[in-house]
Amino acid sequence: MNGPASLRHAIGVFDSGVGGLTVLQALRRHMPGRDFLYLGDTARAPYGRKPAEMVWKFSEQIANFLCQSGVGAIVVACNTASAVALPELARRCPLPVWGVIEPGVEAATRATRTGHIGVLGTPATIASGAYQKRLEARGFRVWARACPMLVHTVEEALADSPEADLLVRHYLEGRKEIDTLVLGCTHYPLLRGAIQRAVGGRVTLVDSAEATAQTVSRALGAAARQGGGGRVAHFVTGDATAFAHTARVIGGVEGEIAALDVMELARAA
Repeated sequence: MNGPASLRHAIGVFDSGVGGLTVLQALRRHMPGRDFLYLGDTARAPYGRKPAEMVWKFSEQIANFLCQSGVGAIVVACNTASAVALPELARRCPLPVWGVIEPGVEAATRATRTGHIGVLGTPATIASGAYQKRLEARGFRVWARACPMLVHTVEEALADSPEADLLVRHYLEGRKEIDTLVLGCTHYPLLRGAIQRAVGGRVTLVDSAEATAQTVSRALGAAARQGGGGRVAHFVTGDATAFAHTARVIGGVEGEIAALDVMELARAA
């Protein structure tokens, strides 16, 4: 394998692009001694508007590649891939696999006071009903809205702009009465300010990245605290320089970044 040296027994984290870095950052806060291998499928991003069958195939290829790289566990740091690829990915993979949806649902369950919960996500995540079905099965009333332009707003460094406030208010127009709102995309925590202003201070925002990090850390138990040096390596299927540039908007990136040919992923399937 070309690129960063393989981090044996690292936690593999993957997303369609840079949004999953918010999950990686949360994981590192909870497990600072662990090594991580991040894979951003930037050449085929975004996943949010792609057919479910295509997202599943991409996710399977990446999981196989991470397994062959020697990781000890996998975190699907993408709401769209979590909605489409789990639990089938977990069933087929020989390693522990976590997504971001179940932790978000659990966090919303704990946060709600009235049982009225909202969900914002990409078109694919909302169309899958992944959050809605799980929350409704618990007896909650759910309002959901697809927000196709919010990812671009974040990646264009406009999260704190008047344009972001206007766009967020547009997506939240006509919402039902809610007391909890799930940020069902890994980019959306960067829009927390605009979203909180739009819904008001009485609505609790649920960050699935933080909820996922707590879940993984608890599940690994003592293993979460085992030192591996706290190293991070990144593979990206698109341009590595462009990835680093966009990652700075998310909060920066540590560790080596190496380009990965999409065909190498295809061969891992």
